[in-house]
Amino acid sequence: MPYRTIIEPFKIHSVQEIALPTAEEREAALQRAGYNLFNLHADEVIIDLLTDSGTGAMSDRQWAAMMVGDESYAGSRSWYRLRDSVRDLTAMPEMIPTHQGRAAERILFAEAVEAGDVVPNNTHFYTTRANIEYQGAEALDLVIPEGRNPAADHPFKGNVDIDRLVALIEEVGVDRIPMVMVTITNNSGGGQPVSLGNLRAVRRVCDRYHLPLFLDACRFAENAWFIKLREPGYADKTPRQIAKEMFSLAHGATFSAKKDGLANIGGFLAMHDQELAGRCRNLLILTEGFPTYGGLAGRDLEAIAQGLEEVLDEEYLRYRIRSTAYLAEKADAAGVPIVKPPGGHAVYLDAKGLLPHIPQSEYPAQALAVELYRDGGVRGVEIGSVMFGKPRPDGTEEPAAMELVRLAVPRRTYTQSHIDYVAEVILSVANRAKDIRGYRIAESAPWLRHFSARFEPL
Repeated sequence: MPYRTIIEPFKIHSVQEIALPTAEEREAALQRAGYNLFNLHADEVIIDLLTDSGTGAMSDRQWAAMMVGDESYAGSRSWYRLRDSVRDLTAMPEMIPTHQGRAAERILFAEAVEAGDVVPNNTHFYTTRANIEYQGAEALDLVIPEGRNPAADHPFKGNVDIDRLVALIEEVGVDRIPMVMVTITNNSGGGQPVSLGNLRAVRRVCDRYHLPLFLDACRFAENAWFIKLREPGYADKTPRQIAKEMFSLAHGATFSAKKDGLANIGGFLAMHDQELAGRCRNLLILTEGFPTYGGLAGRDLEAIAQGLEEVLDEEYLRYRIRSTAYLAEKADAAGVPIVKPPGGHAVYLDAKGLLPHIPQSEYPAQALAVELYRDGGVRGVEIGSVMFGKPRPDGTEEPAAMELVRLAVPRRTYTQSHIDYVAEVILSVANRAKDIRGYRIAESAPWLRHFSARFEPL
């Protein structure tokens, strides 16, 4: 008999206490933090949905694997285990371990991207964009039109707009495009998947113009599951078979193991290009560590290798995607505007839709994120004009395409009652939406300002 409720496919052997700060304590914390949720102490948060990166719970097999981690500086057997796991999954012979995904991005772009270059993607994640721009290049988003409309119901809203990709290549020239990237799933666009048909189309364009295709593959397993559910011809394929087909279309990949590696730290850079990999390894040695550990302990290498096996389990993926959809359905049923259909790792609230009275210059998504914490101690993250706003020469700012609040659900961490609580907080805030006001930035850094900016309420 099929499940009436898709239950967590695991038992809980260890628990961690959750702090329950009062409303007065939360208000004081907001003021001390400059209304930036990144500045809160973790113990001031009740349900932490800031990110799903490195915040999940590892399995008993991962913890057991850590106990046999080989901490040798060079040639650790744990390195060989991870290398073989990555090679089996991606068929890419060159694998460079890093301490997390943005380190892989920094190393790749430092060696492959030059000032004046243009790097297209469906939607660049903010660390990816920052690392490209740090090289003096331009990061361009070419997601399909449905991917820029939160209310549009499309099965693969992360797809690349192929016509725009071809037009860009023709306009700027092949010499200025060092690579084409595709993010799976499309995090900054609502956690939306990319179809295999679209990936094949992107690869055909890359082959026509002799350009390498790289995947930002942080959530490859979730993307594979959406393909199984939604793309004709793949219902009978396993997630591993689908994942291997995705990787077969790419020349390389950056990967944060803190997402679909089910680990608390780590990442890697993988590719077919031996010469480029050699240059990247030289930079790795300079900044991260020897190529067989890359800034990671041997126990971390073991945890990632085991996680890459577990993340493609069908029961895990069924539970994972359903638990996110459960929260999205509760918000949608109450009339709260969200990105549809639900993404894989997070629910994205449409702050522009919920707070139309707050202009984008006053950061409605930041205002909504603050209210979720103020109301119920739920910490999410702004994905709007604080994160993606661009300064204009006249001192004003070009706003982001969307004003979203991402509620990223850590893997294997919270139960259904926790998610029910989050839904209640969302509804409570939505019921007083007309009373919420915007913010101004009081202090900010030149790069990745949303991490450290301080705000003042208007």
